[in-house]
Amino acid sequence: MTLTPPPQRPARSAGRELKEKGLFEAARSVFAEEGFKGATTAEIARRAGVPKANLHYYFPTKEALYRAVTEEILSDWLAAASSFDENDDPKQAISTYVAAKMDLARADPLGSRIWASEILRGAPVIKDFLETTLAEWLASREAIMRRWIAAGKIRSLEPRYFFYMIWATTQHYADFEDQIKALNGGAPLSDEQFQKAKAQAIDAILNGVMP
Repeated sequence: MTLTPPPQRPARSAGRELKEKGLFEAARSVFAEEGFKGATTAEIARRAGVPKANLHYYFPTKEALYRAVTEEILSDWLAAASSFDENDDPKQAISTYVAAKMDLARADPLGSRIWASEILRGAPVIKDFLETTLAEWLASREAIMRRWIAAGKIRSLEPRYFFYMIWATTQHYADFEDQIKALNGGAPLSDEQFQKAKAQAIDAILNGVMP
């Protein structure tokens, strides 16, 4: 199956890349805190330390910036599943994918929260991503898992629900970070705690799928 890749932006100068990076970081922070409706380009520009006019030079509208941010989030998430393309051993492919998603949740919690917020309001801005890029990506991974099932490499299951479970488990560590802190004595998970959580998630998921 040929996948529809995330939209590609044209090549940019190093200076523009740096400016956009600063805007992206500020935009992620504001969109995660305020949501799309509550966020303003004035606040994003303020946090990025640039005039509002500069922001609109790179991104003419708030929606254009929001779409660019969500495209980047989706691109990172899809890249995390490259193990399914590179490894025909389901145990290794699934372990690597779950570990990568857990690491992304910890490294980029704002991205996960932006995505969750968008979905909760009906995905009005990214519905086309869901119906094309993400749907095609999921269908291709379902096909891989069905081949593993037919070959007796994993148990018979519905691959789509399997991915839903992985997403729910891994993104919990970003979307519910404050709840985790509250239940951990007010502190985020230490590196040791996070590694244990990741190992346990991988072990539980593998135990549910391996024959």
